[in-house]
Amino acid sequence: MSLTEEKLLALYRTMVKIRKFEERVASLYASGEIPGFVHLYIGQEAIATGVCYNLRRDDFITSTHRGHGHLIAKGGDVKRMMAELYGKRTGYCRGKGGSLHIATMEIGVLGANGIVGGGIPIAVGAGYSIKLRGTDQVAVAFFGDAATNEGVFHESLNMAAAWNLPVIFVCEYNKYGVSAKITRVTKVPDLEKRAIGYGIPGIRVDGNDVLEVEKAAGEAIARARRGEGPTFIVADTFRYRPHFEGDKYDYVDKEELEYWRTRDPLSLLRGVLETRIDREKLRTIENEVEVEILEAVEFARKSPEPAPEEALEGVFSEK
Repeated sequence: MSLTEEKLLALYRTMVKIRKFEERVASLYASGEIPGFVHLYIGQEAIATGVCYNLRRDDFITSTHRGHGHLIAKGGDVKRMMAELYGKRTGYCRGKGGSLHIATMEIGVLGANGIVGGGIPIAVGAGYSIKLRGTDQVAVAFFGDAATNEGVFHESLNMAAAWNLPVIFVCEYNKYGVSAKITRVTKVPDLEKRAIGYGIPGIRVDGNDVLEVEKAAGEAIARARRGEGPTFIVADTFRYRPHFEGDKYDYVDKEELEYWRTRDPLSLLRGVLETRIDREKLRTIENEVEVEILEAVEFARKSPEPAPEEALEGVFSEK
């Protein structure tokens, strides 16, 4: 697809929405208004945006503990998202999922996941379901580089490859698993090479360039829809915040962080847009998104708390 003004503005709007949502959550969490833990997606907005731009509403994604950006990019309602973070009844999971386990089948979001790599096999299961039902849907698994050392990562890629499933594996290569740098725990940091062992394409892209991500993801998704199987995409990026809000961030080299700040994904896209599109249109998008986020906060604040008798509603277990 060509880089039309409509497409560029749509990508920019999604990235701005993710950034402003996360910045607001950081502020609300710091003030004690949002409970629990939050892991912010600031700095990685181009990946979720570029991948999900190519997805349909009926496609599936699985997310991570750092999942707000994925849900927004897939079309999530920021009011219901914010209400979920507040633990309110109007949230996507009626306040029971919170940040770490927010999910909605309405738009194919099979859940954020507090377990490292936990969403990867779920995406493979969705891919197997697609194959059994004979549709042209796809499933996308988002995960960090630390998850590539989990056994379930290898089992999942092997199964998806062996069964030729329509699954796209997207590694958000932000260089750290909590505080451990990837080079301390992996002998070969070129993670895309791992795809060779499973006989599937392994692609490495600039994860801060939304146009590069969108192009690579679009090709992988089209390939999966044609029945040609999975792809492993490694997207280089960096998170600007600590592993979770309130954590120390003293393990990151300051020069490394400053380098990645010069490659801010929103700034990179805005640089492209300003050569082609009236800046007033960009300011309009930014202002509209700001209002949308403020309205989401007010919606969450005014929403009712779950009643005690609702505690077990929607919760299932097997004896």
